Amino acid sequence: MTEPHSTVPERDREAADPTLLQSTGLDPRAVARQARRLLRGGATPWLHAELADRMAERLGWIKLDVQQVVQWQPRWSGGDAALRARYPQAQHTWVEDLGFERAQQELQVPWWKPWQAPRATVVTPDEVPVGQAQLVWAGHGLHACTHLSARMAQWHAALAVNGFVLFSCWGPDSLVELRRMYEAEGWGPVTPSWVDLHDLGDLLVEGGFAEPVMDQERLTLTWTEPEALWRDLAALGGNLHAQRFAGCRSRAWRAAWFAAAERHLRRADGRLALTLEFVVGHAIKPVPRLEVASETRVSLDRMRDELRKPRG
Repeated sequence: MTEPHSTVPERDREAADPTLLQSTGLDPRAVARQARRLLRGGATPWLHAELADRMAERLGWIKLDVQQVVQWQPRWSGGDAALRARYPQAQHTWVEDLGFERAQQELQVPWWKPWQAPRATVVTPDEVPVGQAQLVWAGHGLHACTHLSARMAQWHAALAVNGFVLFSCWGPDSLVELRRMYEAEGWGPVTPSWVDLHDLGDLLVEGGFAEPVMDQERLTLTWTEPEALWRDLAALGGNLHAQRFAGCRSRAWRAAWFAAAERHLRRADGRLALTLEFVVGHAIKPVPRLEVASETRVSLDRMRDELRKPRG
């Protein structure tokens, strides 16, 4: 019996950043294992679909002619319908890894509709077209990424100049009540230490992005019974902390979990409650700057292009 708690798909082949994993406690093997299990279900998790709708509301702020959209793991993060409604004329590319085959099946045009074009093409992370997209949409997944800098570099490479990335993830205060419950009961860690939004903004700048805007929203989810809370958390994944309980839990422990939820999570209004810190980030891929050294050589064509650019 696995412990309930949220997760997202991630590549188990991706090199993990030792410093990041040490600071967050994230277990990359657990991430990949949970991803395979959850992707077999085929549907976007209910909470991620809701968060994708909240992300899509921010697209109205962006006044940019979007012709190509890269959707990062959309079967997990959701948002495809909202993006196609917002940019109906754009070319959409899905980036999938563990769910690549299922995505291909989902996007396949029925044989009896040969005139119908597929709503998107699907590629692996290594096959993303370079420097073409005006938008990279990366819904709810960065908090379980084992190498943040590498992931942001992939987004940066996919974007055309002046294109933008829009992503979301959990913030450090997510499920704080659940963490306190586990600590009080002596059950060990139940979530990684998710990265703060300010640190994410710094990583975006270090990765070559400009004008990062980080926003957060606190959501409170409530349930009437601990059994319903357990089912919803289990549907979103499992414990991803490297120091989680190593074995399988018993039915007796599940009953103890329900009792602990009553003691620690039941509010005065009679509802069980958990807090989620929903972080949304946005950044632009700027015009690359000339590298200046003690001796710098610039072609005449490059110099003309630089002189034609507006100043400021």
